[in-house]
Amino acid sequence: MIILNDFYIDRKEQTHLVVKEKCSLCGGEIDKKYLPMKDWNISGSICSKCYSKKIDEYYPGEHIRMRKD
Repeated sequence: MIILNDFYIDRKEQTHLVVKEKCSLCGGEIDKKYLPMKDWNISGSICSKCYSKKIDEYYPGEHIRMRKD
């Protein structure tokens, strides 16, 4: 992968440039893209950190992650 400012070229598909997406809340780069829930009134994609914060706001309490074997 070759990085050029806000674009990168995927070596597998060197025929096009791809724009790196920014988080709608914090403005940081998105490694894993999450779509916000409609109740949140956020347009665009958000990063995993912002998604976790919003989940905690809307669903307070202790969150237990279950293992899926």
